[in-house]
Amino acid sequence: MIRKALFALLALLALLVAVVGVNTLLKGSKQLTVAPVARLAFDENAAAARLGDAVKLTTVSSHDDAKLNQDQFEALHALLEQRFPKVHAAMQRERVGGLSLLYTWKGSNAATKPIMFVSHQDVVPIAPGTEANWEQPPFSGVVKDGFIWGRGAWDNKGNLMSQLEAVEQLVAAGFKPERTVYFYLGADEEVGGLRGAVATAKLLKERNIRLDMIVDEGLVITDGVLAGLNKPAALIGIAEKGYLSVVLKFNTAPGHSSQPPKPGTSAIGMMSAALKRLDDNQLPAGIRGVASEMFDTVAPEMSGFGRVALSNLWLFAPLVQKQLEGGAATNAMLRTTTSPTITRAGNKDNVLPGVAEATVNFRILPGETRESVTAHVRSQVESVVAKEKYELYAMDEASDPSKVSPTTSPQYKLVNTTIREVFPEALVAPGLMIGATDSRHFGELSDHIFKFSPIVAKPVDLPRFHGTNERIAVSNYADAIRFYHRLMSQASKASQASAN
Repeated sequence: MIRKALFALLALLALLVAVVGVNTLLKGSKQLTVAPVARLAFDENAAAARLGDAVKLTTVSSHDDAKLNQDQFEALHALLEQRFPKVHAAMQRERVGGLSLLYTWKGSNAATKPIMFVSHQDVVPIAPGTEANWEQPPFSGVVKDGFIWGRGAWDNKGNLMSQLEAVEQLVAAGFKPERTVYFYLGADEEVGGLRGAVATAKLLKERNIRLDMIVDEGLVITDGVLAGLNKPAALIGIAEKGYLSVVLKFNTAPGHSSQPPKPGTSAIGMMSAALKRLDDNQLPAGIRGVASEMFDTVAPEMSGFGRVALSNLWLFAPLVQKQLEGGAATNAMLRTTTSPTITRAGNKDNVLPGVAEATVNFRILPGETRESVTAHVRSQVESVVAKEKYELYAMDEASDPSKVSPTTSPQYKLVNTTIREVFPEALVAPGLMIGATDSRHFGELSDHIFKFSPIVAKPVDLPRFHGTNERIAVSNYADAIRFYHRLMSQASKASQASAN
């Protein structure tokens, strides 16, 4: 009897191994077979110097002061006009929402839907006290050792300038688009885009403009970042997480520190208990939606056990999910994240404050909403704090997750194809944008919004994003110009089918 049971177990095990092996082998590559395009020739060093000139301008934006560094933004506007004369001769330029710019490159075929490229002029500030840690001064814009250095070289003047470089070359070659092409250059993206992008979206909507495709900054070409992949991976953001910050305010009677109340009932005690509860009981994770589609695309390109596991998530999903939850970036792809970011309480060491406040930021996964997250917060807080002891309100910049742009569309295929043409060594897969971009405000204008930056990032480069020693390689910047040149020339043709 034991022998029969053992044979049956071995037979089941062999069958399981066979099924796993067959599934792995049958999951073939989803990469497009595309011939590389001839490399566009131009003066790469001159282009790098022009980006350096833009980086020198300290276009740091402010949430509260719309006129902060206005002179620097206007100097950038003048610089663009000077450096790209053909762009400005071929296009109409409008100023929208204060310092943001909208360029219109009129197409020859009014029956076609326009397309739009999005970038932004503003940059984040340098963290106080870190200036000396930069290898080159943060606003020097110096070109040295094969890199353009400085705040904005990557985010996002690199995209902005490479787009205009591409247009300048297209106009010089006599190219005229059949579709109208818009270029939106935001001035407040880093502080939410509520002045520029919101006003521009409203303006285009009032003009009854429906866009065939929008391309904004976003995910990059990672090289050596995804374990098990031997090639760079170009991830096209097809959706963006939502954004919600809630303020929790806890109220009680103030008192003397020598006579503390029952544990857990002081304002700080209640706040601490609530924050711990939210941190310990985060919204559920899962390999679903965009993350599932990304791993399904990447799986055939992986080596070793990674390929086996991702090709058989029906069996290995719990193991894979646990591993992904262990990394900050990969965990963010799987769930709505919970991040306590601000606390305020007390002003004297011997006084128990009557009020304590905490701000908690959530980046909302597609499929969930601001309302569902708020309900989660209330249920968790009220499990440790009496309902009448706290207040909750949402901050202004809240937004639900974006729609998911379909990967079966001609628009996605065009972006995919262009990446493969210009970066032939890269694998292409859809991905989820975990940060916030201006294109979230344009969701009503197009069903095809792609968040991708043609920037190659190795593990050592990732901390440079919004961090110290931001830079972009001159060769990479030149390829970004080539990418936009190719994409614009193809996307602006009327023959590019619309799926809207």
